[in-house]
Amino acid sequence: MTTHVFIVDATTFPLHLQYLFAGTGAGGNRVDFNDSATTGLWHTTENNLVSMIADGCRIRQGDGIIFYLQQSQRFSIAEGKFFGIFKAAHDLIFLDDNDDQQYLKSRLGKSLTFRILIEPDTVYAEGVTEWEALDEIQNIASPSQMLWSLIYRKLKGNRGNTMITSYEAERLTQLIRNKNNRNSLDFNGKSFAFDLANQRITTENANPPDYRGRQVEINLLPRLIAKYRAGQSFEAHLQAYIMQNIGRGSNASLDDSLIGAGEVEWLGNEVSCGVGMQRIDVMASIIASGQRILIPIELKAVTATSDNTAQIQRYIDWIAQYYIPNRPCDIQPVLIAKRPATRAASRALREFARAKQRFDQTNQNLAYPLKYVEFYLAGGDLRFEEVNL
Repeated sequence: MTTHVFIVDATTFPLHLQYLFAGTGAGGNRVDFNDSATTGLWHTTENNLVSMIADGCRIRQGDGIIFYLQQSQRFSIAEGKFFGIFKAAHDLIFLDDNDDQQYLKSRLGKSLTFRILIEPDTVYAEGVTEWEALDEIQNIASPSQMLWSLIYRKLKGNRGNTMITSYEAERLTQLIRNKNNRNSLDFNGKSFAFDLANQRITTENANPPDYRGRQVEINLLPRLIAKYRAGQSFEAHLQAYIMQNIGRGSNASLDDSLIGAGEVEWLGNEVSCGVGMQRIDVMASIIASGQRILIPIELKAVTATSDNTAQIQRYIDWIAQYYIPNRPCDIQPVLIAKRPATRAASRALREFARAKQRFDQTNQNLAYPLKYVEFYLAGGDLRFEEVNL
């Protein structure tokens, strides 16, 4: 189970609680490329929207949902707070596009284009402040135990939907429990509200209102294929496609190449692994034959090159120092790249094979050999295949 942190404000949070949904926004743009090969959007705008889709497509039914209420001088919220705990009611986000028909748009005061319905899990009234969660080190024995996913988010940018690791979720959940003296709210037959004056979640003796907004399924494959055939960059689309399909049985070749008979227990994308700009494109934790295996994945919309192993080495070093001390596991690094037109004649691929050999020797006591997976078009869909070099 993955836990996702959604950023909300004093205007939107009461509506998230009342109507039991979470979401992220898309500014003033519409998603004109859903289930379509074309778009009228500038490529930077399109990629930003696709990145939001990738964030939402990591969500699976039963995943944890925590809200982060932003600081606001206007509403006398002196410091941001984390509230929870809710869970996803279904797999994946849906689309409610940015137009006059978008559900609750006027009341939200903004467009929340990508949404997920949620259910109460163990909901607590009081929130944990950002300082208590990210800065307090009273019970921290090692720097690796800090909530780095949220610290990196604070440093690098304002993603509206951030996943946190399993051990980070356990720590944040316990902080929320302790803040409430381990007493959760009784929500049976009641709806949730937010007491702004006291900055706490409350319940009311009324059933939650039905959510009546549009729930349009997202399909990026036509757009991805069009960019593939046109020779355009599509790494953001590839990431979103993998997040949407991995572990769900919708693309057997993807699952066979990446997780085999394993079961996904945690899934992340754009996983920050340093105070610089390093991010792991996709990372999954699976259980296979009783063993936990962490799979950091580097994505390339072009053919593999020898430089790719240097990026993956950074991921391995970070995982060894910051992840494994909290959650011991095996490591299976993966590179996914575009299948070359002529593999035998590909000089770049031969150089990659030599770099891979050096990488495997360097990390033989820490990780499995680097798995190389190629993707290609077949029958109107993407196919993935592990290749031994």
